[in-house]
Amino acid sequence: MRSVNSLRARITLLATGLAAGVSLVLLWLAWTLVGDAVDAVPQLPPGTTVRVNGVDVDASTLAAHMREYARDKVLLFGSIAFFCVVAATAILAWTFTSGVLRPLREITGTAQRLSVESLGERIGHVDSRGELAELAHTFDAMLDRLQAAFEAQRHFVANASHELRTPLSVIRTELDVTLSDPNADAAELRRMGNVVRDATERAGQLVNSLLLLARTDGSGLAVNEPVDLVTVVSSAWRAVRGEADQHGIQARFATESARVCGDPALLERIAGNLLENAVRHNVERGWIEVLTQPGERWATLRVRSSGGLVDSATVAELFEPFRRAGVARTARSGAGLGLSIVRAAVEAHGGQVSAEPVVGGGLSVTVLLPPGDSSRPRSTAV
Repeated sequence: MRSVNSLRARITLLATGLAAGVSLVLLWLAWTLVGDAVDAVPQLPPGTTVRVNGVDVDASTLAAHMREYARDKVLLFGSIAFFCVVAATAILAWTFTSGVLRPLREITGTAQRLSVESLGERIGHVDSRGELAELAHTFDAMLDRLQAAFEAQRHFVANASHELRTPLSVIRTELDVTLSDPNADAAELRRMGNVVRDATERAGQLVNSLLLLARTDGSGLAVNEPVDLVTVVSSAWRAVRGEADQHGIQARFATESARVCGDPALLERIAGNLLENAVRHNVERGWIEVLTQPGERWATLRVRSSGGLVDSATVAELFEPFRRAGVARTARSGAGLGLSIVRAAVEAHGGQVSAEPVVGGGLSVTVLLPPGDSSRPRSTAV
């Protein structure tokens, strides 16, 4: 509140000073004009005596006497008016600024009371119009965004803790059970080692995904160079092709050279996550379709795949951390961060990403990226 009162005092002093300056200028003008008006009085013949305010005055000094008298009156009454105007201005400025700055005091008070636990408090309607009302609405909108961000952060931390707790619990349980068995043989120890290794790999994958998500979410690009989407798709497919062949998944590619500018590692992670999801959330002997296409406004990367049924009402939630579209599309090796990383990386490149269910089961994800080259090169295939 101290800053608001300081602002109120400064406004009052400014208004008072301005009124005092204008009053002084007007008083000087009146003093000058009265003197000039008296100087214009006609001259009387020499030796003539004139009575002014009960005093006999020689005609030769009449003009000077009247000028002095008039200026004294102007100074007397002008000074009284000056002090009255200055005092009235100070009182009115102090009074009216209290009402004008009331919304600002409300904003300041709300900001001082806010904490992580009380982000739900809002300024609401203020008895003002114009800039202060707009400031209050902007402040409330900012608080809405902050509250949503804090809630999302809490939810994210809770989900991350839960996901990390699962492999750690598996490791601890296996160790406790095996170590408590005095007759554990080499086969039992080997089985425990395999379980611990799998749980450790899952925890490591989750940590790496969290680090990548933190790197891409809300940050700029560390590298910005021309990249062909066909190249990143080819590299990403080589990493998952063996797993796709094990499940008899058929892949069809309709790829044209589509050049964009960005971070090659992040762009490969976009394609890699989309293809990994398409393979790991697919069905036995399913299919995958990959499309890359250049454009004047957007370069397109689309990955469609068969799979379980996906509710169209919950498709948007797939891009949230640790969100999965039901058991049909939940892989044991996944942490629910794949599409979250895709969205963060796409937004870091200034692009857009969307998803829609495939009729009969499956998911189609479309990534739009700003093109790095307006030309349309020849078609290629993976």
